[in-house]
Amino acid sequence: MTALHDPAEQAVGSAGADKAALDTVEPTGGAEAAGPRVLGRRLLRWGAIGLSLVLVGTLGYLWYDSRLPSTYSVMDMGVADYGGGPVPRGGHQHGGGVSVATLTGPVDVAPAVAMTLTARAGSFALASGEQVTGYTLNGGSPGPEIRATVGDVVAVTLVNESVADGVALHWHGVRVPNAEDGVAGVTQDAVPVGGRHTYRFRVTDAGTFWYHSHQVSHEQVKGGLFGALVVLPGAASPDVVAQVHTYDGRRTVQGATGERRVAAAAGVPTRVRVVNTDNGPLRVAVAGAPYRVLAIDGHDLHGPGDVTDRDLVIAAGGRADLSVTPPAGAAVRVDLGAGSSLVLGPPGAAAPAADPAGAVLDLLSYGTPAPVDLDTSQFDRDFTLTIDRWPGFLDGRPGLWWTMNGRLYPDVPMFMFRAGDLVRMTITNDSGEVHPMHLHGHVALVLSRDGVPATGSPWWTDSLDVDEGETYVIAFKADNPGIWMDHCHNLPHAADGMVAHLAYEGYTTPYMIGGKAENEPE
Repeated sequence: MTALHDPAEQAVGSAGADKAALDTVEPTGGAEAAGPRVLGRRLLRWGAIGLSLVLVGTLGYLWYDSRLPSTYSVMDMGVADYGGGPVPRGGHQHGGGVSVATLTGPVDVAPAVAMTLTARAGSFALASGEQVTGYTLNGGSPGPEIRATVGDVVAVTLVNESVADGVALHWHGVRVPNAEDGVAGVTQDAVPVGGRHTYRFRVTDAGTFWYHSHQVSHEQVKGGLFGALVVLPGAASPDVVAQVHTYDGRRTVQGATGERRVAAAAGVPTRVRVVNTDNGPLRVAVAGAPYRVLAIDGHDLHGPGDVTDRDLVIAAGGRADLSVTPPAGAAVRVDLGAGSSLVLGPPGAAAPAADPAGAVLDLLSYGTPAPVDLDTSQFDRDFTLTIDRWPGFLDGRPGLWWTMNGRLYPDVPMFMFRAGDLVRMTITNDSGEVHPMHLHGHVALVLSRDGVPATGSPWWTDSLDVDEGETYVIAFKADNPGIWMDHCHNLPHAADGMVAHLAYEGYTTPYMIGGKAENEPE
């Protein structure tokens, strides 16, 4: 219902309102000055609202655009980089060409080395007695040591008894056919609980290698799913494997904390095969005798000399073979950090303490030069990989993330080439942290660091530490067709997107990340 008012009351009310309005007018400009100020404040207010909407909309778009689908192929990730080489007609396409599933090892040859590895989740005892929770292979961690001779066919059947996320085994540093590389979502599906998968490959390089899970690897490797693979050139000589791993904050050597003693005769060299299974650099110091670095990442160095005043740093995932000779009546200590060490010598012989704070041996100039089977005067492909860190969204999560060539995962590089190409790659690290870059399926020759050419022994590597501010130039031959990972072996970094791929033209993979198999190949 509408209220009725007396006209006189309306007049009085109107006059009062007019007087109130006059009372509020500023004396320095009146209504004419107040109008622009009010308008200005309104424009500022609406401008701020508009800017906020644009900002929220942009962030919303970035959040939405960063979300990963439930299943996708590595063939669809990022932008194909041809390194200045020819681009195939039609460009890079998913689904065409030879499937990596066909690139298997020998199936009609009886293996010289055959074993079954059963993966389990749960609590277990370290060799030194401490209880930890994680994962085992055949009831222990590290898993069983595999030994073979160059030319042998190796067959390993992986059985998943109770690892809920599934499991796969990668043969780190071993140049296997692509289908045997053990990367869930790229070269196979993760083996589910109750499932099994057999790997078959012929070993062609003598050296120290290792195997580990490549499914949810930042958790499963840390928890214990790994072991050593030693390939001998023929007749065996005295050697000892020293896998360094940290379980729940406990640094161990071959699964035992503290000091591990190994009987070694005085005057007889022992090959110490050090494997860094952790996520960061491993500093090795030797006290009691000179030592030599015989090999890096499974490849012998040429003309290695005695080292007396330098420590050796081994990248995460990397290996180094040391020659250690105990003197008469004494022992040698190989210090592996965090209270762990290997002592070699006669039983009961004392070993001096090592000082791991010395200078570091530079492999760029260690040893003597030798010919290499690469023509490094010209290249078919020339790639650049720049590592940095930028704020952004990764799968809907805001944060400060690793970038590769300025891009966040999964918009990461896929380096494309053809079988037979000679490839050069320049790796620069501007991210603020060291990154151990691991190349699958190939071995790379280090050409230079920060513009300084290599002058010592040819340095072949598959796990290369690139420190903050450093630039390395490496080269390799494209001689192992397939789809291969190239990633940081600080495995939490890989889980956060430090993953690129090498892809041979004409090859593709039928496997998917995510999906029914829940593949997580980082």
